[in-house]
Amino acid sequence: MPRFEPKNPDYGAAAHATFDRQQAMRTLGISVARLEAGEVDLAMPYSQALTQHNGFVHAGVITAGLDTACGIAAFTLMPADCDVLTVEFKTNLLAPARGNRFVFRAHVVKPGRTLTVCDAQAFAEHDGVESLIATMTGTLMALPRRG
Repeated sequence: MPRFEPKNPDYGAAAHATFDRQQAMRTLGISVARLEAGEVDLAMPYSQALTQHNGFVHAGVITAGLDTACGIAAFTLMPADCDVLTVEFKTNLLAPARGNRFVFRAHVVKPGRTLTVCDAQAFAEHDGVESLIATMTGTLMALPRRG
C-alpha cells in the first residue's frame, strides 16, 4: 500500500477531533482503533440494539462505519483548513454481520486536491478471527472551512 505524506503535520489530533465531533459514531459505539496517514481502523462492539429482524447488525450501521472510516482516512491527508464530506460511495454486503466485534478498515487509494478515493473493508470478529462482511469504495471531498 502506498504511503502518502499528510498536508497537516498535526493530522492525528485533527482526525481524532473530527471523529469525536460525530455524535452518530458515539451512538453506534464506534471508536478509533488505529490511525496513520491515509489509513484508519475503527472498531465497534456488538450491540443487540443495532440489529435488524434476523439478529444481524443492520446494513445501515455497517455502511455508516465504512463511510466514516473512508472519511477519516481521507481527512488525514487533507490540509489543516479543510473538513471532509462524502460525495459518493458504493457498498457491497458480502456476508451477514454477526460477531462480537466489528472492524472498519479504510485506506486512501488516490488522494487529490479536491477529491480523494478510498477503499474500506468491514470485518466481523468472533473469537479473535476476522471475517470479511462488506466492502466500500468512496469518494470524499476536501471542503474548505469558511470564516
